[in-house]
Amino acid sequence: MRWLTHLGGARVTIGIGLLLVAAGEQLLGLAALFALTTSHLAVQVLKRAVARPRPCDANGRLLALIDLPDPYSFPSGHAAAATAVSGTVALAHPLLAPILLPVVALIAISRVSLRVHHLSDVISGVVLGLAGAIGASALLLH
Repeated sequence: MRWLTHLGGARVTIGIGLLLVAAGEQLLGLAALFALTTSHLAVQVLKRAVARPRPCDANGRLLALIDLPDPYSFPSGHAAAATAVSGTVALAHPLLAPILLPVVALIAISRVSLRVHHLSDVISGVVLGLAGAIGASALLLH
């Protein structure tokens, strides 16, 4: 689960966008990076506005099984990033959706399984990522 959760991290998601640009899919790569950026901005604003603590035990000790990027739980940036990039690619190439969307679901599940997010955090992250993907696709791909 630990390696899987990192597929929603900045290195991988930014790397995919840059790889698409380098591979000759410039518009798709830029759309993926735009979706990633807009969803990331929304995630960061909401994290600080809501300031929901990460899952903890009855004594207030964090239960996380991996290192935490920040103290806030809502919404999941990893779920948002994975959805933004995968959603943008899936909208441009629908035949890839059956491969990409289950990976996004597994990344989201890993965030809950590793005790760094509540279920509502990852659902909200997916919604933000999907909004970024739809917006980027509408602006740049059609």
